[in-house]
Amino acid sequence: MWSLPRGVLAYLLAVECLAVVGVVATARLAPITSHSLMWCGLLVVGAVAHLETARGIERIRELAAEGSPHAHLQSIWIFAGLLLLPPPLVVVVIAVSYAHSWVRVYHRRTTLHRKVFSAATVVLGCCAAGSALTLASAGHAAPYLMFLGGPWGLVALTVAAAAYFLVNYVLVVAAIIATNPETPGRTALGSLNDALTIGAAVGLGSGIALVTTVRPWLLPILMVTVLALHRGLLLPQFQAAARTDTKTGLVDPVFWHEVAGRELVRARRLGSMVAVLIIDLDHFKRVNDRYGHLAGDQVLREVANAIRREVRGVDLVGRYGGEEFAVVLPGTNYEEFTAIADRIRTDIGRLSVRVAALSLPATVDGLSASIGAAVYPDSGTDLTALLLAADAALYEAKDGGRNQIRLAASAHQIPQQVQRP
Repeated sequence: MWSLPRGVLAYLLAVECLAVVGVVATARLAPITSHSLMWCGLLVVGAVAHLETARGIERIRELAAEGSPHAHLQSIWIFAGLLLLPPPLVVVVIAVSYAHSWVRVYHRRTTLHRKVFSAATVVLGCCAAGSALTLASAGHAAPYLMFLGGPWGLVALTVAAAAYFLVNYVLVVAAIIATNPETPGRTALGSLNDALTIGAAVGLGSGIALVTTVRPWLLPILMVTVLALHRGLLLPQFQAAARTDTKTGLVDPVFWHEVAGRELVRARRLGSMVAVLIIDLDHFKRVNDRYGHLAGDQVLREVANAIRREVRGVDLVGRYGGEEFAVVLPGTNYEEFTAIADRIRTDIGRLSVRVAALSLPATVDGLSASIGAAVYPDSGTDLTALLLAADAALYEAKDGGRNQIRLAASAHQIPQQVQRP
């Protein structure tokens, strides 16, 4: 953070200080009751459960939004908290949500000061929306929905939602433009879909707040509905947009390259490591020749599942081409990624796949894989260099007898390692 230009640093600190002032100024506007504590607990549980069910997709969504505003779906729970809770408890919901996402979703691999700044903009958005609601409810404090009704209540809620969105949006866009002056202004503004996503989140948050104040016993059903919609509707849609490989369900090479490239940008900013694995099935042509290509596709799907089982939630697995797979492992070290690579190799060797062969059903087993690994920044400082280094290491593994892992040469002078069954 301290390496930022002075003007940008001053802007970030000013926004964060304003957020602190807003928290202090609103701390005594409403008493903290047993009901508000219970509601706060429910919203925190909902926010945490929501993030846990969508960790992988949220990490990729944020990477895809690099250089533009990120539509944070936690607005569902934050806006519900704004309508229900005294300001200090709203801050609790915001703090828990952002802290949990930083630790569990991003595994502390996103710049901390960015998360703090984003949380500060949300606090200020809540202050603006809360001011509109207090004015519309004749000076009453949360829970606001008890004092709003009819067309005027709808107008007040709409104005509050707009204030919540616009304050956060304007502050974030200004920070993006100031931090990345080379970024085109249109990119910094984001897409209309992001605004619609926040609008939907605010609408769901309003529904949660209404149910909580009128029919609280229905709240668990509505919370499950939110989680089910994310998993059952938003996740498949995003996976489709992510350009998945139809044979394996993994991301295709183009999307994998995009995400891996963004991981390298983040690693440069954080001063961390990124490992790349290229995995190639040994003698896979024999499977296709003996059992047919449909059987080969079944084996590829099971191999893809085996790789996914052994990687972490922050890692991304892609189909690299043919019987080759690629994995990007951000924020890892030598011990971690070699352990992951060996687990992948071992799991593939244990596979026993029942296939529909050319004539009769058969079982394909005895598979093996050779793996080449390269690490940023030791093996290369851009994605092309890393892939070339990993590919060269893969050929060394093939030439060395297959079914093993080879590490690309590094600046640390760690000798190439061979792991055999």
